Amino acid sequence: MHAPGKIIDPQLLMLAYRSGIFPMADSREDPEIFWVEPRQRAILPLDGFHCSRSLARTLRRGRFTVTCNAAFEAVMTSCAAPRRESEETWISSRIASSYRALHHDGQAHSVECWETAPDGARRLVGGLYGVGFDRVFCGESMFSTVPDASKVALAWLVAALRRTNCELLDCQFMTDHLASLGAIEIPQARYLALLKQAQRPPSSTTGASSPPAASGTAAGASGAALGLPEGFALLLGEANAAGSSSSPGKVIAQSFTQTS
Repeated sequence: MHAPGKIIDPQLLMLAYRSGIFPMADSREDPEIFWVEPRQRAILPLDGFHCSRSLARTLRRGRFTVTCNAAFEAVMTSCAAPRRESEETWISSRIASSYRALHHDGQAHSVECWETAPDGARRLVGGLYGVGFDRVFCGESMFSTVPDASKVALAWLVAALRRTNCELLDCQFMTDHLASLGAIEIPQARYLALLKQAQRPPSSTTGASSPPAASGTAAGASGAALGLPEGFALLLGEANAAGSSSSPGKVIAQSFTQTS
């Protein structure tokens, strides 16, 4: 279903995510959007992230500086850039404006990977962005201009979410890249059930049991959820507490090794 307009109302956009649908566009300059509800949904179980040996080495070496919400608009711009000359983007100007509004409201977040040049200048080489609410994070898009940058961004995202009460990492559509990192495909009906469970009130005591907290999570007894920025801060704090011999990348690689 198509819907015209300059910007998607933030409340409508969040209602869509809470209902299991999301917007796309046919091209960058298309003023209309259409709502998508895939029959098969890709998710990445937070305890099922596949960290290869080469990725673990990259994390430990700290090749990239990784940040959260430091360059949301730049990440969106890079994600919207066509991968090939003949390729169109689904991230239209209207969609970009809509997610900037969500970011301003604290409901859309980015993870950035930077490379530092010999002169000390930082260059954005990879990242991702998405929407977070309750115990859910919906990944929208990712990009990289150098090898492993998007994988590192996703590894940091998973590690940060594991330090909150997050239960559902939505990847929308399956790709070979996501499958290699542990994503699985489930029917939309199953996704909607998981989505509903992940939006229960913090004090809810329904008959359904919650997934066990992953190693390093900061889940409270009430089940209250923390957002991605808080999870990111917890991850950095955990690395600082480990002393000068450790680093966030080493902590992340070790946590994935322990749960693989």
